[in-house]
Amino acid sequence: MKKFLLTVTAAVAMQSAFAQTSAITNAIMFQQKGTLDKAKSEIDKAVTNEKTKDNAKAWFYKGVIYQDLAGHPIYGKTVNAAEVSRQAYEAFEKVPALESTAKKKEFTQQAKERQEALQSNLYAFALNEGVEHYNNKKFAEAQKAYLEAVKLKPQDTTAYIYAAYAAAGNEDYASAKKMYNQLVEKNMASPTVYSQLLYIASNVEKNDQETLAVLEKARKAYPENKNFMLQELDLFIKAGKGEESMAKLDAAIKADPTNANLYTVKGNLLERVNKADEALASYKKAAELDPSNFDAQFNMGVYYFNKGANMNNKANKMSYAEFQKSGKALQAEAKKQFSQAVPYFENALKLQPKDRNTVQSLLKAYTALDRQADAKRMDTLLQTL
Repeated sequence: MKKFLLTVTAAVAMQSAFAQTSAITNAIMFQQKGTLDKAKSEIDKAVTNEKTKDNAKAWFYKGVIYQDLAGHPIYGKTVNAAEVSRQAYEAFEKVPALESTAKKKEFTQQAKERQEALQSNLYAFALNEGVEHYNNKKFAEAQKAYLEAVKLKPQDTTAYIYAAYAAAGNEDYASAKKMYNQLVEKNMASPTVYSQLLYIASNVEKNDQETLAVLEKARKAYPENKNFMLQELDLFIKAGKGEESMAKLDAAIKADPTNANLYTVKGNLLERVNKADEALASYKKAAELDPSNFDAQFNMGVYYFNKGANMNNKANKMSYAEFQKSGKALQAEAKKQFSQAVPYFENALKLQPKDRNTVQSLLKAYTALDRQADAKRMDTLLQTL
């Protein structure tokens, strides 16, 4: 009797084991036939069954079936492609660990290859999800999606930057700063990244010391960036170190006398300390060294335009007797200044045809010179920008 009971028990155990593994077999069979809904149903049973939940083959085929579902022209419409792709990725991710002690690693390599193939799709899904949430001002959800993209492609800067934008949109500047700093640490920070860090340090944290520290890194990474030069010099001026900042700039010019950017920055600095004529000389030197230097061309135009505008303002404030005596001559001189401004603004527009400030400046200059056709042309161009 005991022997009979043992035999019955063994038979039941064998039947149970067969039933458990048959779910995997059935799933593979349905997958091969293309009936993916049935394949999914069977493989879901296999990976949740106590006896097969740690079976590498089960998880591998869950990944295969879910991957097939996501890309299928018919079944793909019945599922969330992003979600089933993510589950496929996670299924493949489990396989190497489940086969780590096996003598024959039957599915590990295939799982890794399929996981890599899924990475780009999942990255795109996560990025698009983040964009959708961001556009709907759901910044926390957007940040979560972008961080998922970061995990999938840690070498790509786009997701880091978008995650930081989303954090800033949620006024979580600490998280935004953390994301930007990760790019700095990886030597993957663009000028935009440094500019955002500067904004946080200067405008959010209002920390001049931190701002200067960020600027030092930015200047080291992008020594030719004019904006970083100017911001650094601004900090010196705010700290009452105007002479020190000028000395620092002159030393840089002495070391690199053919660098047009340095002369442009010097011109900006001289303007800030109300030395317009000296600023003009710096801009002229910059344009001489590099005629394609936009800032030099534009700022020379601004110099002459402002000179003319000041003369007009002075004439407009004269009494009738004063105007009769010298007002018309002053207005005529103002027009000469406007005429001098125009070629520089036109050069600047050739260099940057879509710059609104240049178009607006030309519109004002042409109007002041009664060049109505040119003014209308600039007004029309302005409407397109």
